[in-house]
Amino acid sequence: MSAKSCPDAIQLSVSGHQKTKLIFTEEDIYGLYSNLLFKYFLAEGVVCGHHLFVASAKEHPDNILKELPAPLLDDACRNELREEATAAKSEDLQDSMKIAWRYQNLPKMEASPRTSTKFGHYYDVSKTMSPEQFQPIKWHSFYLPEELSLQSKVKTCNMNSAYTRLLQSIQKIIYQEGFDGSDPQKKQNNILRIGIQSLGSILWGDDICSSDTPEDIHSLTKFLYVLRGLLRKSLSACIITMPSHLIQNKAIMERVTNLSDIVVGLESFIGSERETNPLYKDYHGLVHVRQIPRLNSLICDVSDTKDLAFRLKRKLFTIEQLHLPPDLSDTVSCTSKQDLAESAKLLSSGCGAMAIGKKHLDF
Repeated sequence: MSAKSCPDAIQLSVSGHQKTKLIFTEEDIYGLYSNLLFKYFLAEGVVCGHHLFVASAKEHPDNILKELPAPLLDDACRNELREEATAAKSEDLQDSMKIAWRYQNLPKMEASPRTSTKFGHYYDVSKTMSPEQFQPIKWHSFYLPEELSLQSKVKTCNMNSAYTRLLQSIQKIIYQEGFDGSDPQKKQNNILRIGIQSLGSILWGDDICSSDTPEDIHSLTKFLYVLRGLLRKSLSACIITMPSHLIQNKAIMERVTNLSDIVVGLESFIGSERETNPLYKDYHGLVHVRQIPRLNSLICDVSDTKDLAFRLKRKLFTIEQLHLPPDLSDTVSCTSKQDLAESAKLLSSGCGAMAIGKKHLDF
């Protein structure tokens, strides 16, 4: 996943910053784009030579790794980006011809969050990573249906058996593979990237998505508390996706947020009124930065730019500042015009941090 020219919060979540251990992603309704970010996080680990640990109760980890996007390196990267830039310029030219003449002389709004920091890589979402790139990578998998079939169910400290097994597997990998930061490293230092897919769903044996008063209401938060402790004393970083839109108990979501370093929510336009709304024709969804890490500070930075949107291009996934058109055509309904007027209030939630630069966030 590319972290070049992106907001600080997204940079940290993509590349697994050494001070950022737990990244929490609120899944979109159909889980399409959150799954894409999940695979980008793992793909960056492959390119950087990190160890991987992939856990899922829905999709087999082997299949997840086979679908990681292909990296764009060196000349290939420049050629691909040049093609995307050419296509983007042609789209901008067509849009500029549609704007009324009275807006032509106004300063153009910068639609992309910017930064001068360069790290991370670009990825082609239309291709998958070749098997040769996996050969030097050591990875481990945790597929819940297989794990539960090996041993009898165990329930400890109001934590269901799936969470207990997962914690045991993570702890085992950390200690056996030399990622324990509390002991002198016997092996060459490396990073363990942990990816947990759709945690909290009914597939993990948790009922927080099916009831507002779950039986084991503290099971998930206890798991995250123990996991956070393991991450803090190890050379590792973890990304978790969760179907938060299915969780009726808001108190649980507040606890999950407090136990995470970064919380990013994805809101897809699929199946909603905004999918056909001319105001959002250039985007596929919104990005909500709920929380960013408080590094060397008691409070998080607050940026003037809080309204972020994403769109999936032909080969790249981009996150940009939401920029609604200044002029509405006659075909736009009154409801859409009201949506335009209220968009700032609806989208300006959470705290986000943006850096200054020249490019938008490409993946």
